[in-house]
Amino acid sequence: MKNRPFRERMGFAMEGIRTGWAREASFRTQTALAGLALLALIVLRPAPVWWGLVAVTCALVLALELLNSAMEAVIDLLHPGIHPSIKVAKDMLAGAVLSISIAAVVVAIAMVVATAPKFLAEIGW
Repeated sequence: MKNRPFRERMGFAMEGIRTGWAREASFRTQTALAGLALLALIVLRPAPVWWGLVAVTCALVLALELLNSAMEAVIDLLHPGIHPSIKVAKDMLAGAVLSISIAAVVVAIAMVVATAPKFLAEIGW
């Protein structure tokens, strides 16, 4: 796959996202949550820095979810049985997704706290 044209490499990446969507309920859930984050951005209209922080954290959550799924697929292919070391690897992958998901929630809370007073004033509360 090295030295392939950009368009072809982009196709591989898009296929990875499509496969993640088709095979992984967690990826679909995380994508729906990213959609809710976008809706919150549209409604609250925070400063541009919040758009950037939300975009980066959502992208990291989705990327780590895809990485987690890819690594689990490889692990299951190479060692389909249950093994303590395999469990450790899978748990650590899940922990990575959980860590960035917690960070995304913290960013969301901080954005709401920072923008809610202005938003509430605009709607007359």
